[in-house]
Amino acid sequence: MADKKSPAAGWPIVSGEYVVGNPESCVAVVTLGSHGLEQACIDAGAAIAGPCHTENLGIEKVVANYISNPNIRFMVLCGSEVQGHITGQCFKALWENGIGDDGGIIGAKGAIPFLENVGKDAVERFQRQIVEIVDLIDCEDTGKITSAIKECISKDPGAIDEEPMVLELEGGGADGEEEGAAVKPTSPEIALIEARMRLISEKINDAAILAKYNSGYYNGKVQGIAIGLFLSLLLFSLIHPLL
Repeated sequence: MADKKSPAAGWPIVSGEYVVGNPESCVAVVTLGSHGLEQACIDAGAAIAGPCHTENLGIEKVVANYISNPNIRFMVLCGSEVQGHITGQCFKALWENGIGDDGGIIGAKGAIPFLENVGKDAVERFQRQIVEIVDLIDCEDTGKITSAIKECISKDPGAIDEEPMVLELEGGGADGEEEGAAVKPTSPEIALIEARMRLISEKINDAAILAKYNSGYYNGKVQGIAIGLFLSLLLFSLIHPLL
């Protein structure tokens, strides 16, 4: 049997909309924007399963709960992707690339993928601890999800050889995602609108630059013709008396 460690006292250390199973299991499941899949995941052997809607506070709380339990080595991403936040892709980017000096998740495509309360040490611990992310994003088929969980359990490498890492997160209400951060969009729909507004703004700026270039090109062309005509007339006037 794979070696196991005791998770941090009171694990899970951060409250949220999750269901807890066997804390010695090597698998944890994020159901993203879907609800109602959690119990099937627990019955299949997951340590914890629940949704995560936001690419900032939500991800912070998931990371905090995972790294405080050294037994969790696999992460299954399933359920519907959260529009605007694109939380599933942000999780993958975090695991693959980490965060920059500004706390931004490198390569994340979400609306505001910045971790304010989770530093590089915690992110690097998350990257070391999770040996594989199983990508079932947009899958709500409980058969496929439970099969993936059981496959991970069959490959259990045992607990990471490090002690539980406990983070003190600021803000965070009982729902685990919706309080205490000024950077949080009010809803996935608002985040999607903001992302589209930024895209429109970029397109407008590109169009303005192109228009400016075309205007300059046209004006330069007109000026060139005028100068050429003037020089031709001047040359003709100088040559004419000689004819």
